[in-house]
Amino acid sequence: MNTASIEGKFSQKWHLKGLLITLLIGLIFWASVRDIGVETTFSWDQFWQLLAEMAHPDWSYFPVIVKPILQTIQMALVGTLLGTLLAVPFSFLAARNLVKNPWLRGLVRFFLNIIRAIPDLLLAALFVAIVGIGPMAGVCALTVFSFGMVSKLFYEAVETIDEGPSEALTAAGANTIQTIVFAVIPQVVNPFLSYFLYTLEINVRASTVLGYLGAGGVGLYLDQTLSMFRYDRTAVLILGILAVVLVVDSLSNHLREALA
Repeated sequence: MNTASIEGKFSQKWHLKGLLITLLIGLIFWASVRDIGVETTFSWDQFWQLLAEMAHPDWSYFPVIVKPILQTIQMALVGTLLGTLLAVPFSFLAARNLVKNPWLRGLVRFFLNIIRAIPDLLLAALFVAIVGIGPMAGVCALTVFSFGMVSKLFYEAVETIDEGPSEALTAAGANTIQTIVFAVIPQVVNPFLSYFLYTLEINVRASTVLGYLGAGGVGLYLDQTLSMFRYDRTAVLILGILAVVLVVDSLSNHLREALA
């Protein structure tokens, strides 16, 4: 059997698999849409009315939202920083190349999996119930959320380091802490900073929604304007949030490119 014949059968086999997978995904999608009762109707009149009201923003409302927007950024920054600082020691404990005890490493990873399984909105609701309405609840929610996400990114970065420097220090008689300080940390500083900035981007977006649950920030004003049908003010809020997100994303991308 020549090479062309083998390649033709291989290609035909994968085309058939691709078709079957596509049909299976389509079937699952159709069944899901039917079971959850997705409505296909759409009110175009209401859509155009809403768009018309938002097309004329009430710029007199802008001074009112400046402080909440700044508070949203501060919540995201503080929550990300605290969560990152908490994540560093746990990331070392969860790294396979640093902790050889599978029971300890498995326990730490199980704990981190539990933290990551809790949505940020649920965290906000829990902390509103614990510490009350205000930005403190938002900071606590973002801290726990950041801790869960960053710890996984960090220990995966630690597991990809070059083992040469660590082995050399161990052979010279260095203990575990000395090995981490002088061989591991210098290799993961840039990835750690990059992941911190990436998490900050996510938290700036997330913190705008936490206000719906009373966790402070601009989300509370967004909820108020929507409840009062003041879509002209909602447009101002959306534009303000968009500007903040674009600035944070651009700054974060620039810094991460500089670290690469």
